[in-house]
Amino acid sequence: MGTLKKNVGMALQGGGAHGAFTWGVLDRLLEEEAIVAETMCGTSAGAVNAVAVAYGLHIGGPEKAKEILEQLWRKVALSGSFLFKPGMFDKAYGNGDIYNSPGYMFFNAISQVLSPYNFNPFNYNPLKDILTDLIDFKELQLYNKKKLFICATNVKTNRAKIFTNKEITVEAVMASACLPFLFQAVEIEGEYYWDGGYMGNPPIFPLITNTDIQDIVLVKINSININSVPTTARDIADRVNEISFNSSLINEMKLIHYRNELIRNGILKSEDKNNREIFIHTISGYDALSQLSYSSKMNTSWEFLLELKEKGRKIADQWLQSDFDQIGLKSTFDVEEHFFDKL
Repeated sequence: MGTLKKNVGMALQGGGAHGAFTWGVLDRLLEEEAIVAETMCGTSAGAVNAVAVAYGLHIGGPEKAKEILEQLWRKVALSGSFLFKPGMFDKAYGNGDIYNSPGYMFFNAISQVLSPYNFNPFNYNPLKDILTDLIDFKELQLYNKKKLFICATNVKTNRAKIFTNKEITVEAVMASACLPFLFQAVEIEGEYYWDGGYMGNPPIFPLITNTDIQDIVLVKINSININSVPTTARDIADRVNEISFNSSLINEMKLIHYRNELIRNGILKSEDKNNREIFIHTISGYDALSQLSYSSKMNTSWEFLLELKEKGRKIADQWLQSDFDQIGLKSTFDVEEHFFDKL
């Protein structure tokens, strides 16, 4: 890996507890002075990771960011208590399964027939306490060294809402991570929001239209391709969720590909900085996460979260060795190969 500093934009996907993989990726990248994340865009767990890193960098630099990230995920593990830990029969499968944990069975059953307005009338969400304990959001709003974007879905307008530095509050992060089957819509200034993954997991356009960044690094934790057709009700629901959460990202990637082609062919004039070619890179959790069960996205056991973190660190290290030198020169992710059907 070269010593020349390279500026990138980081795009962080959501995926519940699988966001601990992204924790590991960020933990490893924060150790490298040669790679500088000038801007970050996150959705759901990606938004949580993004604000933790930004706040840590703001108050104490990379080491503090690493510390805040670890505190965040430790608190997530503690807040889960026994409810979202693997049951006695789950551990035998080794896939992060918590189907037999009391909390998962309760929420899985009750959410089929009742809405969170019924079973959670006081709208309790432990994530809010975790974030307010760790992050001074008024101080975070003063952070202007890097641009920060968080995505939520406006329930009534079916549009993506992008919160930027000065708009980011604990409510904005809660909105980005609000799964509608578990939590009531988050109200912000008279508008109501659900998880940002429905409209962008994560959205890429804020990194293109609001910055001068040419290279975007996507930390991908939601499976786009799978190896077999789901046949159980749980697996079908998981795949429907993945398809929904991936659709906007795939469409944006295709648009970036077409846009780059127009620039290369001189149809869009590259002299205009808004028409710069965009290079896409991915740090993919596919090998580490694709075999995990759907319920593992709610597995908050510290042992499981640490396992995902270490996998994230390892894959980030491999990416630094293989792809870092190409930053600023070309894409290392082939959009056409992954997202276009062969005719």
